[in-house]
Amino acid sequence: MLKRTLGRVLLSLLVITGLAGIENDTAPSKQERKAAVNLMKDTKSEVLKAVKGLSDAQLNFKASPEKWSVKECMYHIAISEKNLWGMLEGAMKSPANPEKRSEIKMTDDQLIKMMEDRSFKVKTVEPFEPKNTPYQSLDDAINAFKTLRAEHIKYMKSTTEDMRNHVVQMPFGWLDCYQLCLMMASHSNRHMQQMNEVKADANFPK
Repeated sequence: MLKRTLGRVLLSLLVITGLAGIENDTAPSKQERKAAVNLMKDTKSEVLKAVKGLSDAQLNFKASPEKWSVKECMYHIAISEKNLWGMLEGAMKSPANPEKRSEIKMTDDQLIKMMEDRSFKVKTVEPFEPKNTPYQSLDDAINAFKTLRAEHIKYMKSTTEDMRNHVVQMPFGWLDCYQLCLMMASHSNRHMQQMNEVKADANFPK
């Protein structure tokens, strides 16, 4: 009886001090999950609003030959959603590498601001180019984006995985997997802004 009582006391102390369930200490907190979900929801809405109601002429308009049209931006957003999440899943299935956390130089907020800053230029790699996406139409791209983003929001709402200790290298630096999720969401905001820039061009079809 004494051993049982002591055991209960020790368990209570572990829970109170936060030592119980320590394996999940580096999972996103409730606040972090909420922040990521809100960012994913908001950027999804803004992307869909940017392409809504446009004619074929408007969707395919280019301000100059080397720039993307609204349709190409949507293709890029959709394939990026797929590819970046595939990268995240691959990293999460690999062993945790917390020793790489010291390589991360950006806070979550700094990452989002950098991704949404259109003055920060990065040329995309071939698999992310609009011409290399698998979509046969704008509707295909939009539906793929909506389906994928819904799945990613669902994951982030409830995940208890150790996203902070799975670290990946991107062309501009190292990120943990939680930050990779933030990057994916803010990336779609970046190209939503690009869509609106196209639409603001003086020669954009009326």
